[in-house]
Amino acid sequence: MTVNLTRIYTKLGDGGETHLGDMSRVPKTDPRIEAYGDVDELGAHIGVAITQPGMPQRTTDWLKRIQNDLFDLGADLAVPHGGERERLRIQPSQVAWLEAACDEVNETLEPLRSFLLAGGNAAAAWLHVCRTVCRRAERRVVALGDAASPEVLRYLNRLSDLLFILARDAARGEETLWEPGRNLET
Repeated sequence: MTVNLTRIYTKLGDGGETHLGDMSRVPKTDPRIEAYGDVDELGAHIGVAITQPGMPQRTTDWLKRIQNDLFDLGADLAVPHGGERERLRIQPSQVAWLEAACDEVNETLEPLRSFLLAGGNAAAAWLHVCRTVCRRAERRVVALGDAASPEVLRYLNRLSDLLFILARDAARGEETLWEPGRNLET
């Protein structure tokens, strides 16, 4: 399957509307557009994360795979379910891969004793940014209700978990734990 982009600007969105994948027109503020816009933003943040010094090579390779999957996920969100044509949809195998990756890395990490504050180093911090953008995209998909595939929601849920685990891995033990009430005056 290939996509040919012969012209980048079309002027079709100048009035505040855009096409979905089934060629129906919706406002650019449509919840479906908001959802796949957040997925697109997540892919861009992952691109920045990949460039961070100290990013483990395995993580970089996985993030490139995830970026491609996020385009699949955006395509899934861009086309309402139903219709005559078969469309690109997120598959259970893509979610299963995320689960296996979570398990593989999590086995190497120390158990957590508290919530984490984002940071540690540049690689870990950007992965935390990716995690939070992923959670926002997940909330947007939840807001779509039955208009979105349950597999899309599962994918984003597992991906946010993996991004958290990868951030911990990238921090290499330089994690700052949340200390509840630490700065309260007594």
